[in-house]
Amino acid sequence: MLLAAAGETTTTFNGFDIFMILFTVIILIGVVRLFKERPKKNLFAIAFGIISLLVFLVSDAIMIKGWFG
Repeated sequence: MLLAAAGETTTTFNGFDIFMILFTVIILIGVVRLFKERPKKNLFAIAFGIISLLVFLVSDAIMIKGWFG
C-alpha cells in the first residue's frame, strides 16, 4: 500500500464498517426505549447508553470521513 502508484486509488472501506453503523443504530434504538420507559427510569443505563452512542457516532463520523478523504 505504501508503494502504490500515484494513479491508483485505494479505498478505506472495510466490511466491519457496516457492523459499526448497525451497532450505532441498535444503541440508538436502546437509548430511545430507555427514555420512553414510564414508571421508573434507569439513570445509569441511560447515561451508559448515551456515552456509548456518542463514542460510536464519533467513530462513525471519522470512519465515513475516511471513505471520502
